Amino acid sequence: MKNVLKAIGRGIVKSAIYVYCKIVYRFEVIGKENIPKEGAAIICGNHRTYLDPPLIEITCGRYARFLAKEELTKNKFFAVLGVVFDAILVKRDSKEVKALKESLQTLKDGNCLALFPEGTRNGLEKGEKVKDGAAFFALRSGAPVVPCGIKGGEKGNRKVTITYGKPLDFSEHKGSKDKEVLDKVTDEIMNNIIELTK
Repeated sequence: MKNVLKAIGRGIVKSAIYVYCKIVYRFEVIGKENIPKEGAAIICGNHRTYLDPPLIEITCGRYARFLAKEELTKNKFFAVLGVVFDAILVKRDSKEVKALKESLQTLKDGNCLALFPEGTRNGLEKGEKVKDGAAFFALRSGAPVVPCGIKGGEKGNRKVTITYGKPLDFSEHKGSKDKEVLDKVTDEIMNNIIELTK
């Protein structure tokens, strides 16, 4: 019963966010067909604003669990969204075992895991090092990575475009713990995301 109520709440919240974003940002989705309709997948996008996670949630067409910073729960609104969307909470700069296990289990269950390799909003602009979490999960699970580029929404250009690229297959490296492979996969994921934001 609890799961049913949660699913209903999730549907209601997603519908409300969809209507709001459609009216305010007139968002357009490109390449939605690139998201596998079933089976594990990792969705990776660029991170500019607090709006990015909800945008992916309402446009990907899948049950997706986001990796989110634990401190976001200090804000009541984001705390509620975290519960509704089954967010996996992680401490900043921490490879918490519980969060890692929960993320891998999400993929093992054939669901989507969503995260931002930048690790923080506008991470690349701030000169932050791209995080290797997406590559780690891809190599551990063998799940395809779907790059996502989000652009627009700023002053002078309210219209937002969300573009999903073709899935990246790293299954040939499944199980690899080689740092060089991890870095190479991380770079390829981020380069594809950047390309989709142009």
